[in-house]
Amino acid sequence: MSQRVFDLKGLDCPNCSAKIEKDVADLSGVVSSSVNLVSQTLSVSVSKEYSGSLEEDVKAVVHKHEPDVLVTERKAEGETEAQLTKKKKKAAFDKSTLIRLAIGAAVYACGLLVFYLTEIPTYLKLIALLLSYLILGADVLWKAVKNITKGRIFDENFLMSVSTAGAFIIGEYPEAVAVMLFYQIGEFFQKLAVKRSRNSISELMDIRPDFAAVKRGGEVVTVSPEQVAVGEEIIVRPGEKIPLDGVVLSGSSSLDTRALTGEAVPSSVSVGDRVLSGCVNLSGVLSVRVTKAFSESTASKILELVENAASRKAPAENFITTFSRYYTPVVVILAVLLSIIPPLLFGGAWSEWVHRGFVFLVISCPCALVISIPLTFFGGIGAASRSGILVKGSNYLEALGNIDTVVFDKTGTLTKGVFAVTEVNPAQGFSKEELLHLAAAAESDSNHPIARSIISESSELVDSDKVKDYTEHSGLGVSAVYEGKLILAGNGAMMRKNGIDFVESGALGTKVYVACDGKFVGSLIIADEIKPDSRKAIEELKALGVRKCVMLTGDNEETAKSVSDALGLDEHHSGLLPNQKVEQLERLDREKSRRGKLCFVGDGINDAPVLAGADVGIAMGGLGSDAAIEAADVVLMTDEPSKLAQAVRLARRTKRIVAQNIVFAIGVKLIFLALGAFGIAGMWEAVFGDVGVMLLAVLNSMRMLRTPAVKK
Repeated sequence: MSQRVFDLKGLDCPNCSAKIEKDVADLSGVVSSSVNLVSQTLSVSVSKEYSGSLEEDVKAVVHKHEPDVLVTERKAEGETEAQLTKKKKKAAFDKSTLIRLAIGAAVYACGLLVFYLTEIPTYLKLIALLLSYLILGADVLWKAVKNITKGRIFDENFLMSVSTAGAFIIGEYPEAVAVMLFYQIGEFFQKLAVKRSRNSISELMDIRPDFAAVKRGGEVVTVSPEQVAVGEEIIVRPGEKIPLDGVVLSGSSSLDTRALTGEAVPSSVSVGDRVLSGCVNLSGVLSVRVTKAFSESTASKILELVENAASRKAPAENFITTFSRYYTPVVVILAVLLSIIPPLLFGGAWSEWVHRGFVFLVISCPCALVISIPLTFFGGIGAASRSGILVKGSNYLEALGNIDTVVFDKTGTLTKGVFAVTEVNPAQGFSKEELLHLAAAAESDSNHPIARSIISESSELVDSDKVKDYTEHSGLGVSAVYEGKLILAGNGAMMRKNGIDFVESGALGTKVYVACDGKFVGSLIIADEIKPDSRKAIEELKALGVRKCVMLTGDNEETAKSVSDALGLDEHHSGLLPNQKVEQLERLDREKSRRGKLCFVGDGINDAPVLAGADVGIAMGGLGSDAAIEAADVVLMTDEPSKLAQAVRLARRTKRIVAQNIVFAIGVKLIFLALGAFGIAGMWEAVFGDVGVMLLAVLNSMRMLRTPAVKK
């Protein structure tokens, strides 16, 4: 199966995007399709059995619904500079549409004056109003005719054309033009809302670097970041974005990381420090050795994540798409029945019942729901991104709002993960220096924080050439052959498994027992510090109604209990292997409330199985970690556990606005449909029932676009 992405330039209609998505998904050989209205893209998953030209088939589907939309397949190697420039520019207002609306409204105003204040013949009055009607609605009429010839009847163009033409037929000339005018105004503001959300996401896209200054042949050459290879040296001057991930070779500076983390305080870097693409160099000149190709860099990963977020739709979005698909034809049929059945059965004026049918049609357009719900979710995702919380889809954002149980990893999540050796306890016959040196030799090929703390504590350097057969034993420790001797370094379970007679330590902290050629050498105690805002995070989650906060760790019971007690956790489980963490997660999942969700918060590297098993997998401190971004559903770009509570508040705010729009839009529609059916609501009320409701729902949704962060 392969994934292909198409740009749909000019697509602004929410109804049409839903139809395009469905029709492309129905193509033989297509596994799934998803339209992102905000970024104007179509993502298509295609099976290997697909025959024919997918690009041509997609163009045929798109042009069936939207003939003026430009369809181009996105290149695998990245977008062109011209495309990037277009993406960075904020979408300008459609001036031609605005001018046409202004002229149409002015002609309509003149027509109203002629209609009500003069005694000229009726046909002349009709001509004045017809002129304004055609200026305002010619495009709608033409689209309706083209769609009918293609067998597509039930859309908003058909509804507006039939209802306004009907109003002319029954003699309600001013009302007919008013319906078209306000419908077009509503469409204009709908497109404006979509563009506003595009601009919002474009601001997030500013982390994409424009160029890289690379050293080649003794000269500094400016090239596209995609053209820089791993290992090359790049120069980053003050005010420039760092184009690729790398390590500082020379220079020191402060970096603005707000685009990645949401944090306003600059971070300092110097020789040997890692730097990430997307950060802005604030002061000194930096020379950086590139460690990742552009496609694998932090900026690219985040850009891909944010751009594709709208493709994973929440249940509420899927419900609205399905609802509108069946709702419109049902309402049209009801309007026809309303126009025909009562006069046939009960008598009365046909014109009155036909008028009610036309009012019914005007009210029925489902635009309020179709556009406002996706806008709300996208606004929520954008607000989270600006705060350093990357959510991979609307479905995960909605799930965050229903969190019942939160499961935390300990090291690097609730604790700093910065270890220091606090005790060195050599066995009889060994010195402290020997114990540390042997432990450092065993751990020399490991990047684990505990290993790094042991290596830094040892005063004697390890000759890496003498270290052979390094092996990590999951949940136990490591082994290696050093200078011909087999060294084991791990927990008590590892000693027992290998038949080592060792002395267990009762000290508080992580214990590393060391053995050499089957003989116990001693133990090291490594301590980790709880993060300053871990307790605040637990308190805020409980205040938000999270029922249970649990910690799972491979550490010993004493250390786990001390951390659990300090933070006020509901449960803790220690000494767990990766598969045992999964078992505990499955148990907690069975115990959660019926509608509640379970999330796991870990470092995204060692906890991939547990992250995948949770309803929402959250990677903590995932800045620059490929594994975190790949494995998790949500990535907290800083090391602050309290960001999780902020994410939950954002999710719940989004959920509230979605619920408000659903209840408001459907409720008002049903009320006005009933009023129209009983002849209480006329064309003017119908305009509010359609356009007014849509504008109010969209304005409500746009509150999320203005949300930089949600406070309690």
